[in-house]
This record gives sequence, C-alpha cells and structure tokens, in this order.
Amino acid sequence: MSIPPPIDLTARIGNRTVKPALPIVDGSPSNASELAFNSTLQSFIDVNVPLESTEGIQTRERVLDKMGALCREWVRSVAMGLGLPQDAVDGAGGQLFTSGSYRLGVHEPGADIDTIVVAPNICTREDFFGSGYIPPNPEDYDEDDPPPRDPNSLAERIRRHPDVTNFVPVENAAVPILTFDWEGINIDLLFARLNASSVPPNFDIDDDMVLSGVDSATEKSLNGPRVTNLIAALVSGTPERYQTFLTVVRLVRKWAKARGLYSNKMGYWGGVNINISVALVLQLYPNACPASLLRKFFLVFKSWRWPNPVMLTKPHDAELGLVVWNTYVAANMRQVAPIITPAYPAMNSTLSVSRQTLQILQEEFSRGHNVVDKLYKDFQRGALDEEKVRSGDIWTELFEPSDFFIGYPHYLSLCIVGPSQADAQAWAGFVESRLRKLVSDMLGRSLPLSKIQLWPKKFDACVADRSALLTHAQRANSITYFIGFRVDTLRMRGNQLDIERQLTNFRNFELSRFSPLVPGMDVLPRAFAVKELPKICFEGIYEGGKVAAMKRRRVLIEADPKRQEAKAKKRLAKLKKKMEAIQKKKEAAAAKTKEDPIETVSNVKEEAVGIGGDDRKRKRIDETTEGDQSAGVGKEEEDEAALLENALDMIQEDSGAQHKTREEAEMDRKKLLAGEMLGDKAEDIPAGAAEDDDFKDRKLSREELEAEMLRRAGLVIVSEDEATVIGGNKILPWRKGHKKVKSEIKKEDSSPSDREESKPPVVGRTKVAIKFKTKFDVVELDANGHVIDKGDDDFMPSHKWIGRKGGFEFKLGERGLGYYRTGKKVVVPSNVAYS
Repeated sequence: MSIPPPIDLTARIGNRTVKPALPIVDGSPSNASELAFNSTLQSFIDVNVPLESTEGIQTRERVLDKMGALCREWVRSVAMGLGLPQDAVDGAGGQLFTSGSYRLGVHEPGADIDTIVVAPNICTREDFFGSGYIPPNPEDYDEDDPPPRDPNSLAERIRRHPDVTNFVPVENAAVPILTFDWEGINIDLLFARLNASSVPPNFDIDDDMVLSGVDSATEKSLNGPRVTNLIAALVSGTPERYQTFLTVVRLVRKWAKARGLYSNKMGYWGGVNINISVALVLQLYPNACPASLLRKFFLVFKSWRWPNPVMLTKPHDAELGLVVWNTYVAANMRQVAPIITPAYPAMNSTLSVSRQTLQILQEEFSRGHNVVDKLYKDFQRGALDEEKVRSGDIWTELFEPSDFFIGYPHYLSLCIVGPSQADAQAWAGFVESRLRKLVSDMLGRSLPLSKIQLWPKKFDACVADRSALLTHAQRANSITYFIGFRVDTLRMRGNQLDIERQLTNFRNFELSRFSPLVPGMDVLPRAFAVKELPKICFEGIYEGGKVAAMKRRRVLIEADPKRQEAKAKKRLAKLKKKMEAIQKKKEAAAAKTKEDPIETVSNVKEEAVGIGGDDRKRKRIDETTEGDQSAGVGKEEEDEAALLENALDMIQEDSGAQHKTREEAEMDRKKLLAGEMLGDKAEDIPAGAAEDDDFKDRKLSREELEAEMLRRAGLVIVSEDEATVIGGNKILPWRKGHKKVKSEIKKEDSSPSDREESKPPVVGRTKVAIKFKTKFDVVELDANGHVIDKGDDDFMPSHKWIGRKGGFEFKLGERGLGYYRTGKKVVVPSNVAYS
C-alpha cells in the first residue's frame, strides 16, 4: 500500500513564502457517500446559484478597460499640469486593480466590483476628488448648490461620463471612496497614493515595500487587493481545490444574504470575512468536496472558541513602521470575534462585530450545521424524497429567508430622509456606517434588552409617522431600516421603554460629524409591534405576504421549547390528578370487606396500566429506533469532533494567552456572548448563562466567588465598574415572599390516627449567613431603586445653605443641591443610567 504524498499548502507571493497557521485536520478525500451527497448540492447550485452570463462578464471587462484608460489619462493630465517634462509625463503610469469577489472569480450576477486606482505621489487626494476648487466666476454658483469640483479631477471626469449614473463621492470617510454605476454595474473606486514618482506597468502590488511611506488611507486601500491576492494564492494548490473554494464561497454568501448576515458595516460578516473563513476551513480539510466543506464550515464556526482569532497565516512584520495586529495589545483583547487579514500589515477585518451580532451569528452557525448534518444523515439512510434528491430541493431549507420580521415582539424603524436625491444618498451612506453604534453600543448596552438585531437590508420607502410633517421631497428621498428587540422582563422597570436619551446622544455625538449638514436631513424613529409592521417588510419573503407571515409566526410560537415545556407540565399535572384518583380507589378498596379482593385489585391495576402502559411502550419503541439510527454515525461524529478540538487546542496555545482547558475555553466563549469578558456596562445576560452546575465546576477568583454568592443571596451589588447593573436581572428579596415548604412524604403503613396527629408543614424563610474577607461598600436605595448620594470628598449633599465652607461652593449641580469642591469636575453618579 503506497503512502499518499504530503499536502503542501504553502504559497509564494510578494517575494516571500507564506505558510498556513494551522495544521491539516483531515486530508483524506471524500468517500463515495459524500460524493453522492455532493451531486445533490450541484443540482441545487445549477438552478439556484447561477453564474454571471458570458455577456455580463464581457460587459464588466469592457467597463474596467474604460476605467483603466480614464485613470491613466487623469494621471497624465495631473503631471502635465505640474509642468513635468514629457518623459516624466509618459512614465507616470497609474494602475487600476480589483479586489473582492470579482478578483477571486466568484462572478455573481449583479455583484459590485471593488476597484482601486494606484497613482504616483504627484497625484493628491484633492486631485482625485476635485475638492477645494475655486471657479473662475464664483458668482455663477448658488450658495445652496454643492461646492463645485475641479473639471480635471478624476471624480468629475467619471461623473460627466455618459454611461455613469448614481454618482456619490464620500470624501470624509476613513477610506475615501467614489461609488457609481457604469453601464448598470455598481463600482466602488478607492484611491491610493504611493511614495514613488511613477507606477510602471509591471508594478507588483503584493510586494510589502509598496507600503513604505504611505498614509493611513492608502494603506487601507492597498490592503484590499493585497489580501485578495494572498487568499487566492493560499487556496490555489490544485484547480479542483480552487473550484471547491469558489463554490463554497458562493453558497456561504447566498446563505448569509438570505439570513440577514451579509453586511460588515452593520456588524456582521462581509465579503472579505467570508473569503477568509472559507479559506481557513479549506486549509483544515483540503481534499473535501463542496458539500462536505460546507458542512465542515458550519461545524468549525459553530465550535470556534471566540475570541480566539481566525487567521490563515501568522502575522508578518515587514518592519515598515505599520501597526500589525497581535494578541498582546490591550485594545485587541476586547475585540469580540477577530478575523485577521493575511497580508501585511495584519489587521482585524471584523472590528464592527459586537457581542450582540456575534450572538446572532453563533445562532445561525448552529442552525446551519443542524440543517446540513441532518440532511447528510437522512441521505445516508435513504430517508429523503427521491424527487427532491434528484432536483437538489433538499437544500432549500438551509437558504430559507430569515424570520426576522416575525421573530421579535417589538420593532423600531429608522427612516433616513434628505431634502434632495444627492443629499439623501450622501446622508444615508454616513448614517448607515454608524447604525451599528446605535444598536450595539447605545441601545444594546443601556436598555434592559435580552436580544436586539439590526436588519441589514434597507427599504426604499418612508414609514415615518404622519405627525413628522415631512415634505414630499423628504418622503421621496428616504430609506428605512428596522431593528427588532426583545425586552428582558426581569430587568425592566415600569411598563415603558424610553429611548429618547440614546437617540439624542446618537444625533449629538455621531450624526453631528457629517458635513455639510443640510436642513432637511434627519433620522426619524418609530415603534411597531410585530402585528403592526407595514406590508413591505413581508413582500418577497413570504408568498402570502403578511397573512402567511403571521401564520408562520403562530407555528413558530407553538414549536417554542418553552411553550412545549409548559404544555408538558400541564399534561403532567393532569396525570398526577388521575394517579391521585387511583390512589384513593386503592385506599377505598383496602377498607372494604374481604369479599372478592382479587377482582378489586386487578381492576385498579388495569386502569393504571391503561394510563402509563402505552406511553412506556411508545418510549421503548422510540429508544430502540433512535439507537439503531445513531449507531452507524456516532463513531464518525466523535472522531470528527476530536480532530477539530485538537486543532482548536493548537489555536489556543498559539494565541499566546494563558493555557486553558477545553472546558475553560468553552466557559470563556459563553462569558463572551454574555458580555462578561468585555467589561460592558449593563450588558444583557442570556437566560441560563450561569447555572448552578457551571458555578460549582468553573474556577473563580475569590472576588468573583464572593460576588456570585452575594448575587445568589438576592443582594444588590453596586460598584463603579458595574454601576448600571444595580440588581441586574435579580429579583429583590422583599419581592420573593415566603417560601412554603410542604412535606410530600406519606407513610403507607401509618394508621389514620397517626396521620391526624402529624404536624402541619413549617412555613418560614431561607436564612443565609455570609462572611467575607473583602470589604464591600453598602449603599442605600430610594423608593425608585436609585442610589442615594451620601457625598464624598468633592460633594456634600445639603437641602439648604448651612454656612460657608472653605474650598466648597453651595449650588444646584449635576449631583443635586449641596456643596461642591471648587475647581473639581462634577461627576455624574451611577444611578443616572436608570433615570
């Protein structure tokens, strides 16, 4: 038997050799069952995941050729305007590069093209956008019109082109960009200014030295094509492997868009994140077919131990002075789900992912794995419909649209309006880039919410209330986003949820940065119950529209495990009543005369068997069936999980952090999803995150142990670091009432006289004695649950003036009426979070 040759996944690019960061988990090729399963996926792809047509590909190539010629002509005009000699003008060059899905060859119909123009140092950002231009006749321009641009700038040349529409320049962003449609194809154009006098035709963008002396915006712009080229190099070992990579990327992108997870700026995953994650799974399973690799994709990221970073290769430092991502920087330790780009300088491509969006991603990864794994097992057993297997329709469930608009009881719409189409486009792009801060940083942290989700797809409609008094132009130039949320009833105080302060802060600290802020630009919120949502939310998702959506919502509610558990408890209560009736019959039979005792007892036994016999019989049949079905695949799943866990152990060791066991790493992941590892204030803690067994098993510090014991005793803990979770989701002791202890032990042999003399059950309270080594600050709460300010070295509360005090001033400040130390900044107390 010959030994297969080792699999080499190294790549040579940019004058250096790149190696994968992780070892291969399973390099064996797919077996016959997996290949047959893959044929069903291919049938689904042929119908539901079409490629770009030949005509569409030719159109894209033609547009890129025209853009490249236009960019080179612009560089020549800038050189001529500076009075450079003719040889310098001819050698200035200029190149147009692509990145993202188009560069990889995904070729999705209707997808945009990410491009970047690389220019020499003679071209500035002002030359690119045409800003700062002073026209010959300024009096010809109205003050209300946007500022004129240089007619020789690249932005103005593109805008004037007859094939260009929907032109929007975004000059004030961290990475300035031009977005427009050229012959119906959406183009995103970035600008990179090299520290060189020319950009020759043989320019190697993958060489690290091209980043020498560039500014931050150019560094980020060049990172796009450099990362894409390196990903392509790492997955291009064989043509079959690269085609598998492209197939799975298309499938994951389709899945993410259908489930509302495809938007990096909204806090989810974008194109580059999906490319890196699929490439990582391909490195772990290099010879898997597309169906198997898709199943492994969900398995890997369902089991990933966040916040361990996802990286294709270890970060490389070219010593050019640029910041390279590493785990030892304190700011990086607070990142929730880092996915590191492979090119220099390595950076986190998922900075926008928050604890709330990671929770949603984790749920969708688990759902995806459950669907695909069940499909594979049913396919192996032959339990699927043959017609659906041949057509590939068995895969439809994985790509079903999300139930976002029926999955939450409450919704918030944000209507972004502008006075004109041009102003509305620029304003909407700015607001969209900051919506995740409103959802995750403001609403998600400061409100008593158990879950909040932003739907990343916009609606070209205005659902603002009529009382907003919008003009016809504002309603015509508006888009709407929806946010779904679920209230944590244990933390909720009162019956109204006030978000006015969060929206005011969002306007004052985020939206006020936009320039120029034209009158008529605004963001209008409106609250909806699930049944009050407009019909546009359900169009294109459910065939029957809103009526079909509400019916599906009822089905989902009935299938809720909590609701099923309540029904099971209700059935159990009924069964107990029947058993009590049988017990009474048995006691009555014992008290009767001895005439015909055998018949009496047999009747009672038959009745009891009639109640529980059928259930026990069905249970034995179900257990036997499940055991037979799972026997064949149990060993395979155990081996697969063990290999993946070993790879995750290696990631844990290479991260440079403290050594942790698998149980400790899993506990860290749960704490991350609960917001405990990030130090977030007023973070939502999912139900069941701190069970009794976890509390006993995990290793806690003395401070954590003492604080946990205090919380379990029902006490309220207030500190400066965790000021906004006063009480959190704990029920206060005085609201619990008395605990009745009822004795349910019955002695069958006891006589009636003994039962009459038995003592009644004892009613009392649970007593807890606590002794701590750590000194805790004891605070006093008012009737509303707010901390009563007792004062400190900088403030002494006083309802009236009681005389002059040296170094203090009597006034009404932010902490109330009292004496404030002169020259000291007034600190807002922690209970303001509940005002």
